[in-house]
Amino acid sequence: MTTTSSRHIPRELSVGDVAKRSGLAVSAIHFYEAKGLISSRRNAGNQRRFQRDVLRRVAIIKVAQRTGIPLAEIREALDTLPEGKSPTLADWQRLSACWKHNLDQRIERLTCLRDQLDHCIGCGCLSMNDCPLRNPGDTLAEQGPGPRLLDPD
Repeated sequence: MTTTSSRHIPRELSVGDVAKRSGLAVSAIHFYEAKGLISSRRNAGNQRRFQRDVLRRVAIIKVAQRTGIPLAEIREALDTLPEGKSPTLADWQRLSACWKHNLDQRIERLTCLRDQLDHCIGCGCLSMNDCPLRNPGDTLAEQGPGPRLLDPD
């Protein structure tokens, strides 16, 4: 009879193990590694081996991606974590606090877009006939391309 405490838990995981445990495709694991989000080493047989902490990092990546955080920002955040050690609750709280302001701004822009979606594209302007009050004389064109009223960047 084998108990949980006596069962051998491998220190490193194959790419297939990471994919199975994380619910991602092997190609996604390779993609994350190519983007510098996670790392592995090669064993004597030239197979990738991942430290177990990669599972927590992949979970952070998945959550961050679902909130719309760009991969470059995710990589910058993960670079602040200690290598070879599972991120802690305090690490997650620090990362999420850094992303909160950006997410609040995105929510504000999306809410504005949703509320104006059926009236105007904010003004790019697709129709000078329908939009002379919001953009008389197409003055927003001087500020640059794109939806100037909805994307104030």
